[in-house]
Amino acid sequence: MEQNSNISAEADLTPENRKEDHIDLALTPSSQSGWTDTRFDYEPMITACPTALEPFTFLGKQMRAPFWVSSMTGGTERAGEINRTLATVAGKFGMGMGLGSCRSLLYTDKHLSDFALRKFIGDDLPLFANLGIAQVEELVSQKQWPVIEELIRKIEGDGLIIHINPVQEWLQKGGDIIRWKPIDTIRQVLDHIGFPVIVKEVGQGIGPRSLKALMELPLAALEFGAHGGTNFGAIELLRYSGIEKASLEPLIHTGHTAVEMSGYIRNILDKNETLCRQFIISGGVKNFLDGYYCMQKIQAPAIIGQASNMLKQAVLGQESLEQYVEGQINGLRFARSYLKLRE
Repeated sequence: MEQNSNISAEADLTPENRKEDHIDLALTPSSQSGWTDTRFDYEPMITACPTALEPFTFLGKQMRAPFWVSSMTGGTERAGEINRTLATVAGKFGMGMGLGSCRSLLYTDKHLSDFALRKFIGDDLPLFANLGIAQVEELVSQKQWPVIEELIRKIEGDGLIIHINPVQEWLQKGGDIIRWKPIDTIRQVLDHIGFPVIVKEVGQGIGPRSLKALMELPLAALEFGAHGGTNFGAIELLRYSGIEKASLEPLIHTGHTAVEMSGYIRNILDKNETLCRQFIISGGVKNFLDGYYCMQKIQAPAIIGQASNMLKQAVLGQESLEQYVEGQINGLRFARSYLKLRE
């Protein structure tokens, strides 16, 4: 039972007082469930108390919790402080982390401290740099492979995330033009770069044809960036007004949810030989149950990525973020023991 803020921990340990609390709390409206999560069968009879999460290998490193701090930001004093909090907590709980766009580091080291987070997350957990497809395309066209590799070395990263964002670029005033098919750019990167590569979207998700093409490549992982979470196309649209905004708005409502993408991926894995078989489930993943549901649908190595929820807590401070992460881990432990995906 969740402890009421007005009840002391000492009183909660006393059976008589706890029973009195039950009577009072049962009379409150919030004690009623209100709705049923129909994604799962709840099976209370066939499993013992949840056990601790077992360490596992993902992206070539051993993690202790299947959660990922999805790409955030950098380049300001506040962003740097938030990133250090995120990395510190990721290190404490054994999670991986993807950085926000490292584009600025291609030209100057002014904000390097915002991204150089290895000493905060530790040596044993995944930490990935991040560049947009337009910047990668430009570097590829100039055969500037050493620039990409130097970026990864500079932040002491394990590899590179390439984010694919055509809707965002199209809606962004002065946005970059993506001249080549992103799949062709990614192939060239994989041919020339010795570091692991992750590909992700930034709020629209990825459709089945694109997923199949990506999974045929030797990517380290795919991150969803699905529709339903932070939508960078929608963020760019906020800069518009009037008829121009109304005309372009339909674009931000296109895309694929994390649940849809999980189904596409399961179907691709069932029917095809693929080289990419690790996944970061993000985008519209509000909590551990959303992530757990998609993990069960995929039935492949997968972890849960969160961006905005982690950011909200990190802004409040390290203690708040630690409490949030611990709650997500404990919730996932319970789900694994007692909740089974409905057929």
